[in-house]
Amino acid sequence: MRRRLVALCFALLPLLGWAAGEVALPPLGERVTDLTGSLSAADKASLTANLATLEKEKGAQLVILLLPTTQPETIEQFGIRLAEAWKIGRQGVDDGAIVIVAKDDRRMRIEVGYGLEGAIPDAIAKRIVTEQMAPKFRQGDYAGGLQAAVVTLDKVIRGEPLPAPRRSETPRGDNYSDGATLLPILVVFFMAGSIRSTFGLFGSCAVSGFAGWLAWVLFGSPGAAGIAALLAFALSFIRLGRGGWHSGGGGGFGGGGASGSW
Repeated sequence: MRRRLVALCFALLPLLGWAAGEVALPPLGERVTDLTGSLSAADKASLTANLATLEKEKGAQLVILLLPTTQPETIEQFGIRLAEAWKIGRQGVDDGAIVIVAKDDRRMRIEVGYGLEGAIPDAIAKRIVTEQMAPKFRQGDYAGGLQAAVVTLDKVIRGEPLPAPRRSETPRGDNYSDGATLLPILVVFFMAGSIRSTFGLFGSCAVSGFAGWLAWVLFGSPGAAGIAALLAFALSFIRLGRGGWHSGGGGGFGGGGASGSW
């Protein structure tokens, strides 16, 4: 019940923001979110690959958001609100950072989690913003500015003594075949909350029906189909993760970082 109440509160955040005249927070669905159309598919893929490699090898999470404006909030106010909602970084390690670009405002910010404040003090974040991002942005080269920032952030984060990322062992033998059989339906369960958040109650019913059909195909059992359908419907009211990749879910932020303009 407590988890459902928490999920409901997060679902109401965009409505509360709208009522207060704030920009609605976009969902965290990928490492690079471009709401301005400034990045090509190739640019976005390259940035995403670099960020994914950093997370795999170091554990720290770095994400990028480009949006038109944060007004009427300042980018600092928006940044901390976004950080509190997205919770980038591992819980207890707080090794997350967010690069925010408000294109129409010509403002940018690097929001730094508690665990990375040693690696990315405000002075370093300010230099990245003013010396690497701003010159490229003035030329309209948003991909180049972001790539330069990511390269520098990658270097300083790798110099920080963080806990090693958890690595899952590859299943073998019969266990692997069982996992492969269950994988499709587990994916449906995982995405149930996101589907409901997009399509409402209709999405809950649709994902429930699909999960039941999939369980029938995989196991040939009416009981399994019924259980899968009910479970998918229930899980649709609980967001398991946020979007198409697993976030750390729990990283803390305290306003560290730096802002700038171009």
